[in-house]
Amino acid sequence: MLKQVLSAMLWLALAAHSVQGQQKSITLGELWHEVEKNYPGVNARQSSITAAEFNEKAIKSNALPQANIQLQNTFGTFEGSNGAFFPQPGFFNVSGKVAPTEGSSTSTNTFGSATLEFEVFSFGRQQTENKAAETQTARYYAEKEGYLIQLKKELTGRFVQVLYATSKLSWAEKNADRLSEVHKIAAGLARSGLKPTADSLLAHTTYIQALADVDYWQGIQNASVQKLEELHGIREINFTNSGRRFIDPSLKGSTSFSEINNDHPFLEYFHLQSDYSKLQSSVLKKSALPSLRFLGGYALRGTGIRPDGYVSGRWQDGFSNSTNNLLVGAGLTWNLTSLRTNKLKSDAMLMDAERLVYLQKQQLQAMEKDLSAARGLIIQQRKQLVKTQQAVRQAEEAYVMYKARYRSGLISLTELLQIRMYLEQAESGHIKAVRDYWLQLAIEAEITTDFDFLFHNL
Repeated sequence: MLKQVLSAMLWLALAAHSVQGQQKSITLGELWHEVEKNYPGVNARQSSITAAEFNEKAIKSNALPQANIQLQNTFGTFEGSNGAFFPQPGFFNVSGKVAPTEGSSTSTNTFGSATLEFEVFSFGRQQTENKAAETQTARYYAEKEGYLIQLKKELTGRFVQVLYATSKLSWAEKNADRLSEVHKIAAGLARSGLKPTADSLLAHTTYIQALADVDYWQGIQNASVQKLEELHGIREINFTNSGRRFIDPSLKGSTSFSEINNDHPFLEYFHLQSDYSKLQSSVLKKSALPSLRFLGGYALRGTGIRPDGYVSGRWQDGFSNSTNNLLVGAGLTWNLTSLRTNKLKSDAMLMDAERLVYLQKQQLQAMEKDLSAARGLIIQQRKQLVKTQQAVRQAEEAYVMYKARYRSGLISLTELLQIRMYLEQAESGHIKAVRDYWLQLAIEAEITTDFDFLFHNL
C-alpha cells in the first residue's frame, strides 16, 4: 500500500513539472508584441485611421469635375401653361402648345442629359479643406500612438500586479511552512513535558491563519492573471523568471534620461486638433467668398409630337422627333447671407483652437511636474529597497537564532512568534516596496515614451 501511495505521489510531481515545463516563459517586451498585434483596442484605433484616410481621399476628390447624367422616359399629357413660378422640389415641367393639336391627347417623351461642373477658383477653399483633412488623419495617428503608450502602461501595471500577487503567495506559503515547523517543535516539546500543551494549540492556530492567507493570495493571484490575460490572450505563461527579476530589481541604469518631447502623442494630439480647428475656421471664411465654376451640358430629347402638331400615343414614337442641345458657360455664385453666419462660426472655431492651445500647455506642465516627481521618488525608492533588503536578511538571521533558542527551551513561544511577525512584516514591506518601484518606473516610461528598461527587465 505504501509503495502505491509513493508511486502516485511521484506521478503527480512529474505531471506538475511537465505542465510547468509546457508553460511559456515570456518577458514583458515579448508580451507587448502579442498585445499590439491582437488586442481589439489597437485594431479599433487603426480602423479610425483608415476611415480618416478614406475621408481625406473623398475630400480631395471634390477638386475633380463633377459630372451628372440622367435618362428619362415619360408618358403623359402635354398641355402647356403660361405664367411663371419658382421651381421647387415636387414640381415637373410640361412643354406643349396651348392650342388643340391633332392625334392623341397623350404622348411619350424621352430625355437624357449630362452636365459637367468644374470649380475653377474658390479663393483657396479647396486647398484648405484638403489640408484640414490631412491634419485630421495625422490627429488620428497621434491618438493611436497615445493609446499605445497608455496601453503599455496598463500592461505593465497588470503584469506587475501578477508578479506582486505571485510574490505575496510565495510569501504566504513560506510563512505557513515556518509556522508548520514551529507547530511541530511546540508539539514535540509539549509531549516531552518541556512546554505546556497550550504552546502546541497556539502554534497550530497561527498555522491555520497562515493557511487562510495562502488561500487569499491564491485568489488574488488567479484574478490578476485573468486581468492580464484580457490584454494578451495567451492561456499559459510561466512567471518564474519574471518573478525573480521583479523581486530583485536592478537598481543601476533603470532611470531613463529621456525628456519630454514636443511631439509626445499626449501633446501632439492637442496641437493637431488646434491646427484642425484653425483650418476649419479658414474654410468657413473662404466658403463665404464667391465661387467661379465652368459649366457644360448636353441634352437629347425625343417626343411623340411632330413639328406639324400631330401627336402619336405610341410608346416607340417617343424616341422620334429628337433634338440635341449643347450649353457651355461660366457661373459665379455667392451666398451673401452666409457672410455673417460663417464669420461667427469661424470665430467660434478660432476660440476652440485657442482653448486647445491652453490645454496643451496645461498637459505639458502636468507632465513636467509628474516626471520630476517620479524621478525624485524613484531615487528615494532605490534607497528604500536597499534598506528593506537588509531588514529582511537581518530578520531572517534573528528568526533562525530565536527558533534555536525556543527549541532549547530558552525563550517562550510568544517571543518566537513575535520575531516571526517582524520577519513577516519585513518581507511583506519589501515586496510592496518593489511593486511601488516598478509602478513608478512605468509612470516615468509613460511620460518619456521609453519603455525599453521595463520591457527588457521584467
